[in-house]
Amino acid sequence: MSENTDAVVQDGVVDEVVNGNIEESVEADGLGELPDDVYSRPVRKAKRHIGRTSPGKEVGPSGAAPLDAKKAVPLSKNSRKSRDGRGRGLPKKGGAGGKGVWGKLGEEVDEDGKCHDSQDPNYDSESQDEYTMEEIEPVVSEEELLKVLEPAVLEYYENNNTEEFLKTLEDLNLGDKRPRLVEFLISKAIDHKALHCEMTSVLLSDLYSRVLHHEDIMSGFDDILDKLSDLVLDAPHASEVIGKFLARAVADDCLPPKYIQAYKGRVTCSNKLDALTKADALLNQKHGIVRLDNIWGIGGGIRPVKSLIKQMIMLLKEYLSSGDIPEATLCFTTLEVPHFHHELVYEAVYLVLERNTDRENDMMVKLLKSLASAVIITPDQMKQGFNRIFDNISDICLDVPNAYSLVEKFATLCHKEGVIPDSILKDVPQRGRKRFVSEGDGGRLKDL
Repeated sequence: MSENTDAVVQDGVVDEVVNGNIEESVEADGLGELPDDVYSRPVRKAKRHIGRTSPGKEVGPSGAAPLDAKKAVPLSKNSRKSRDGRGRGLPKKGGAGGKGVWGKLGEEVDEDGKCHDSQDPNYDSESQDEYTMEEIEPVVSEEELLKVLEPAVLEYYENNNTEEFLKTLEDLNLGDKRPRLVEFLISKAIDHKALHCEMTSVLLSDLYSRVLHHEDIMSGFDDILDKLSDLVLDAPHASEVIGKFLARAVADDCLPPKYIQAYKGRVTCSNKLDALTKADALLNQKHGIVRLDNIWGIGGGIRPVKSLIKQMIMLLKEYLSSGDIPEATLCFTTLEVPHFHHELVYEAVYLVLERNTDRENDMMVKLLKSLASAVIITPDQMKQGFNRIFDNISDICLDVPNAYSLVEKFATLCHKEGVIPDSILKDVPQRGRKRFVSEGDGGRLKDL
């Protein structure tokens, strides 16, 4: 700028004010004379914008301090434009940012033309698709399956209740582990008695069509036949037992008859061949299907009640003759009827009432004490046996007239030895006394 010019900065714009000869410039323009007040005020000659020397800084006139661009341009408080001075002046996030906004234009409507935002005034719950939640239960692992089956099978051997076993399996998602269930049941029964094998065959029949299908049973028998060589090392009779299981499964319609025939001609293992030959022989015998119902023999709770009662009476009479408590205990446990032990208590007390000797009373108390101490006869079974005597005492009196006094005597001996508790002793029935002539009965004896 020249020496006679001053620079004035207003709103970021530099105005040059001429302090020289105004008259000459006015006359040169052909304006003529001007009023006197014109000469007393500055004249704006030129305007130009300030250039930038660095981002965000402006250079002032005559070496003045640089100006801050953010302070130079006043902005609105709610403006969405960039404030760093370097943006293109576009809204933040394409106009979708900020609190309490709906987002970009068109986002309120999905591709299917439906509004899915429940806070949107245009939201219609009836037009929305229905979403269903499906609960998925993971398949049980083999370790978890064996952990559950081990106590469940042993409990089934004790109570012979297939419904309880089925309830145990209801909480398990067996998936592809169903053949493993068949293999476990059969391999467990091999180590037990014929009674348990019969119970296992009944259990497999009950599981069929409810938990297992014939494909699962076939796969289970395939697995047990493949492991037969290892099972024979611990149980030499395993081939015969598995052959019986195969025949019984065919008789119970759990396996198709062609299963055994399909193995013919392609079996190389001798143990597997023995099992299949045994099953084929049992199925082809005369009246084979009928005989397979008792293939494991009659034992345990399968025996008729009269047969069990007869064996218990013979056991007690033999004990009274020999006095051998271990032998009597072995014979009693061999019957394998833990749910029917109260019958032994009933027959023991009834036999004491019939014979009515001190020796037999003492011997029978010792036997009951030994069985109770070993928990072979549980307290519930002991109580049930005595209560049956108490309930039938009126009928027993027909054969044993002094049954009331004999029962009280024997119950007192048992209580003294700790065989029965106080509660049973208090329930011993008492016979009412007879009235005499002096009490006004007209010379007749009468029971109360």
